Amino acid sequence: MRFKKVYIEITNICNLSCNFCPKTGRELNYMEEDAFIHIATAVKPYTDHIYFHLMGEPFLNPKLGRFLEISQEIGLKVNITTNGTLINKVKDVLIASPILRQVNISLSSFEANDKAEDLNGYIDNIVDFILEANRKSNIICALRLWNMDSIELKGSNQGNKDILKLLEAKLGLDFSLSEKLQESFNVKLRNNVYLGMAEKFEWPDINRFITEESAFCYGLRDQIGILVDGTVVPCCLDSEGNIPLGNIFKSSLEDILASERVNNLYDGFSRRCAVEELCKRCGYVKRYKK
Repeated sequence: MRFKKVYIEITNICNLSCNFCPKTGRELNYMEEDAFIHIATAVKPYTDHIYFHLMGEPFLNPKLGRFLEISQEIGLKVNITTNGTLINKVKDVLIASPILRQVNISLSSFEANDKAEDLNGYIDNIVDFILEANRKSNIICALRLWNMDSIELKGSNQGNKDILKLLEAKLGLDFSLSEKLQESFNVKLRNNVYLGMAEKFEWPDINRFITEESAFCYGLRDQIGILVDGTVVPCCLDSEGNIPLGNIFKSSLEDILASERVNNLYDGFSRRCAVEELCKRCGYVKRYKK
């Protein structure tokens, strides 16, 4: 197998409590350097891109800079997904890393919290990073507002207009983002800077009623995930490790990917059939039907 990306959860601890996030009941932890070296070395034959993402806020891990260095030594390009609240504290580390390809910033996390944060200051720090990254690096900055209303779900999006206006002003845009987003939900703001909007979706929940038995997913095709404790999962949405394929600290990734459970899951999606109970309860798979 060869994957477009492998998600590595360098921590499952977060500084926010977003209303769209399922949270985790797993033991909270930070990944240590030796564990990251083991994982990065193991996934190198299977991908060129790793993502510091699954649950948790990756900027909280104090070894972030060292993980970027290790990734460069091994030859893995790094992508990071963050809520953006701590970006000012790690800005220099990010911009100095030649191996960092992309930073995805979930702007929708701002309104999804009860904390009384300053929107202007939040956007200021993000734009400061974007502008400096533009000048000093080739880092792609992808801003996300994945909080639009869907037929089934209402998103926390009353502040979107304010966010768009602030971005227009602080980035010096000569066009209306609201108008551009009427044409396309993905807009290029400037070189290496993009804004994407999408509907809110329901994370899979093993305790939810079955929503989809006929389903297709790119899990085990384009991606796998590795939780902070080493558990390998088929996709980035298995936040609780409900589909444990094996543990990378106890078995080789080759053996894990050759297992009967992996083959059954992969073949099931080839037949547009969800064979795992969690996959039958995933709201994200509906996007592949559009």
